[in-house]
Amino acid sequence: MYRLSKMRFGFPIGLFLLLFIDGSISQVFSQQMFNTPTVMVSHLVVLWLVCGVLFEENMAMPLAKWAAVIGAVFDLYYTGIFGVYIFVFPLVVYLTRQIVNYISPNFLSGLLIYFIDITIVEALSFVASRVVHMTSMSGSSFLVNTLGPTLAFNLAMFVILYFPIRWVYNWLK
Repeated sequence: MYRLSKMRFGFPIGLFLLLFIDGSISQVFSQQMFNTPTVMVSHLVVLWLVCGVLFEENMAMPLAKWAAVIGAVFDLYYTGIFGVYIFVFPLVVYLTRQIVNYISPNFLSGLLIYFIDITIVEALSFVASRVVHMTSMSGSSFLVNTLGPTLAFNLAMFVILYFPIRWVYNWLK
């Protein structure tokens, strides 16, 4: 059914569109988002991937493959470390699918799942940055100055964009 739907082309277009919107938000609002010591990171790509799992229902989409592709592009375009997001994004898809097996997807459970996924993405990114000595930030500083504001921003974006993204997914089916 995936091969015959508009989702075949719509999903990757939306994924790459949100990748560039992530960068645009970071560029336009850099004074507000990256004001020392507080850092907020936009993860609309993760939102699109999580919504892909939440809304796929009976349509088996190759989300892990697209997550690896967008992870490679994200690594090459935005970060200096190749290999972090190429593994983190497919991991997020896998974990979200596992959680959806136990929790029926709706707005509130999607918010909880997105909270968990953003925490994992940011934590693994922080650990990778610590391993290659790109940051010397302490763990407690990371929790207060990066993870907290990032979660607040991304959960607000989830609340704002959940229903429009659901409409787009339903239109593409």
